[in-house]
Amino acid sequence: MKSITREDIFRFLRFGVVGVIAVGIHYIAYYILLQWWNPSLAYAAGYFISFCCNYVMTTFFTFKQKTSAKNAIGFSISHVINFFIELGILNLLLWLGVDEKIAGIATMIGACPINFIMLRFVYLWKR
Repeated sequence: MKSITREDIFRFLRFGVVGVIAVGIHYIAYYILLQWWNPSLAYAAGYFISFCCNYVMTTFFTFKQKTSAKNAIGFSISHVINFFIELGILNLLLWLGVDEKIAGIATMIGACPINFIMLRFVYLWKR
């Protein structure tokens, strides 16, 4: 088993910074769009807006790489998987009676560890 390096720790911290920014973008869009759309549609639109910003920040800042077809595809696939996980969590929380504004942010925070593991694999896995 590979030990955790200093770079792994800094990468995780950078992931956290990017995550906070991406969650902020996502939540602001979600919150604004709730005025006109249902929670699932507002969440999906916010996710897409955040997704575009997140790819650039994750590639350049978190993993210190250049954009490529490989990491764009991997990033996209991992986020499609993550999106459906998040949408399921969101709807479960709504079904349980959690306020839609609280459910949105709780979902985003809860799904972060899964997303980091998938992205680490995308950017660092060597063939």
